[in-house]
Amino acid sequence: MKTTFWQRKYYGVSYWEIMAVLSVYVSSATIYYLTLEINSIGFKKPNQPFLSLIDFGIQLGSYLIKLLLTIPIWWLIFRKFNYWKLQNRLLLHLITLPLFVSSRLFIYYTILDYYSVPRLRGVGQVWDVYIPALFYILQFGIFHAYQYYHENQKKQQLEAELREAVLKSELSALKAQINPHFLYNVFNTINASIPKEQEKTRMLIAELADLFRYQLKASQSETVLLKDELDFIQKYLHLEKVRFEDRLEICIEVEEDLLNHSVPPMILQPLIENSIKHGLASLIEGGNITLKIQKQNHQLRFSVSDTGIGMKDKSGMFEKGTGLCNTKLRLEKMYNSILQVTDNEPRGLTISFTI
Repeated sequence: MKTTFWQRKYYGVSYWEIMAVLSVYVSSATIYYLTLEINSIGFKKPNQPFLSLIDFGIQLGSYLIKLLLTIPIWWLIFRKFNYWKLQNRLLLHLITLPLFVSSRLFIYYTILDYYSVPRLRGVGQVWDVYIPALFYILQFGIFHAYQYYHENQKKQQLEAELREAVLKSELSALKAQINPHFLYNVFNTINASIPKEQEKTRMLIAELADLFRYQLKASQSETVLLKDELDFIQKYLHLEKVRFEDRLEICIEVEEDLLNHSVPPMILQPLIENSIKHGLASLIEGGNITLKIQKQNHQLRFSVSDTGIGMKDKSGMFEKGTGLCNTKLRLEKMYNSILQVTDNEPRGLTISFTI
């Protein structure tokens, strides 16, 4: 879908959203100015005009100060600490509201006094505290309501897409359904028929059975413990290691305190399979696969690096197989995360994402 001019974004905010905020500020300044003028009709001198461009400019300047003070507060609450719970971000306003009012009062009065422009003094200054505070509460109330509406719209769209994806998955499963218990029984039968002296073969078949068992469990759960996911990955890599022998070196770097975190199941295997199949398999000397999982800014960061042949057209790699493409879509739809593909040093690729 082609993006229109007003849909283009500047630091994550669309042009029409910026224009809407500016319109609210200009409208508020105009309404406030007209309100003051109407209420001061009885106090004007006979030769004094009803409207004054200078007075209107002063009010626009006042709201410009409010806008400039609003921008960093908006960034703090809706960008920097957006991962906070709503109640914690609302409590943050108890600090930013007094800062907003006092900063605006200081800047506004300093400018007026510098140009010898009359302003409220004494008890009347309470209006220069009350009205900006009221405006602050009103505008950030609108900002929070708009964010809730925007996220709710995205959630409804996501739910509709997931329902469609689930329906397609169910239809595909019905077309290619195999009773997993039948597979386990076959594995057990094969294992029982293998002589005891071929213990390595028996072990490989047992590990393969474990992989199928985990896949069944993963299909019935939205999340699993990271240690269970890693156990599955290690068994999968062990089978690949048997196939490639010394041509495949494996390194897994995970901090111990992350093992009990919940993660989406079967999210790493397609990435590792892609690195082996398209990165290392064609190399006579083989290469290395490195899996790193670490915590960054309250998120888990996953990266799978290989020393394979690499790829120039990184966007085209998602068209080569369903596993990698499905993982990309799954991360985008369910976890709002982007699958990033970058060059590894000295060669190969690194695929990473955060949840």
